[in-house]
Amino acid sequence: MSESCNSRHFSWLMKSCFPNPNHSASAAQPSTFNNSDCPYNSSAVAVAAAISSLPDDLLLECLTRVPSSSLPSLSLVCRRWSRLLLSPSFSLLRRRRGLLRHTLFALSATDSALFSATLRLHGSDSVSDSDSGSSLWTVSAFLPEDDDLWTFPSHARISSIGPRIFIVGRNATLRYDTWTGTVTAKSPMLLSRKKFAIAAVFGRIYVAGGGPRTTSVEEYDPEEDKWRVVATASRSRFGCIGASADGIFYVIGGLKLGASGNDLSRGTSAGAEAHVYASSMDLYDVESRAWLRSRTVPGGGCVVAACAAAGFIYVLASHAVELSFWRFDARRKSGGGGFGEWRRIRSPPLPAQVRVDSTVRFSCAGVGDKVVLIQVSGCIDDLLRRSGRSTRGLKEGLVLVYDTAAEEWNRAADLPEIIRRPACVCVEC
Repeated sequence: MSESCNSRHFSWLMKSCFPNPNHSASAAQPSTFNNSDCPYNSSAVAVAAAISSLPDDLLLECLTRVPSSSLPSLSLVCRRWSRLLLSPSFSLLRRRRGLLRHTLFALSATDSALFSATLRLHGSDSVSDSDSGSSLWTVSAFLPEDDDLWTFPSHARISSIGPRIFIVGRNATLRYDTWTGTVTAKSPMLLSRKKFAIAAVFGRIYVAGGGPRTTSVEEYDPEEDKWRVVATASRSRFGCIGASADGIFYVIGGLKLGASGNDLSRGTSAGAEAHVYASSMDLYDVESRAWLRSRTVPGGGCVVAACAAAGFIYVLASHAVELSFWRFDARRKSGGGGFGEWRRIRSPPLPAQVRVDSTVRFSCAGVGDKVVLIQVSGCIDDLLRRSGRSTRGLKEGLVLVYDTAAEEWNRAADLPEIIRRPACVCVEC
């Protein structure tokens, strides 16, 4: 890929900027058409060349108006265009114009391939229980270009920046480009972590938690492919969940560990404090590099899933035999003074036969103004067989969608069976 583009890259784009002599409107007025209107004359080429010399801010204004279907092709024109299309400024401009397209990705991996299932959520994508199926999901498999470089990260968490998904594990990091379908090895974290919190803020990735001796917060710069430690948390967490909203990195739930807590990553238990599932959130302000006052989910319980959507943090908590669903106002700059307020909202309507216990796991992702909840492990069939109840029509991969505007839950297409225990994330482009 070249560093900059040339006039040939613009030939298809420039055709739409000049009248077509074969168009009916042009044919109706032949006297107004001359050679200067031809898209292939020297004047058109000069205009095309001039576009390549535009400063970044003006070129961004042009690129943000391009249809989403053309973005993958434009990213291959030159390195400069690719850099601009992947920049936070591009996403911000697209969001302001209402052009961002949100797609849910569910990733599952084997030792030899990465499987991806995608789902676009429109008004018609939510279906009733009787209509649910996997037809709305699109499944793809990606094989490594070099088998010697393929090692899927263990205990991986995922986060997205624009069209790219970063798969971060204990000792390895992969970048999955959803536009090109390529998987590339990147720099691993500085510290080994397991079941940690991860989220993207302002075009960079932040991780925290993952063990009793891991209190450092790391930041990843995708442009430089470098990790660095940027803060130290006040407490250790294991099994925590990450989310981001309005410039804040939220570290939610997990096992609350003290200085003498277990080294759970090694499975030891000597000298441990009493372990309880934390129902609290730690808030790290990325711009000021400071920790804000921690918050606690009302009602306690075990936080089993969380995500950000439409300026709020949504938290699903388990209370042994039931679930509660909470909304935290994360809009610091809204001017309404509601930052930090909790509100309990309707819990997800799980099928009546499903038993809530510690074997059932959920993944939660914010997709635009919707919250998608997916049951990712704890086979419902096995649970029901042990209890002697009917298992017909129930399996892993149950998908529920919460519309934050209408405040309603809907059943969506079940996750395809080939996608097992996935990690879920929303991709914006």
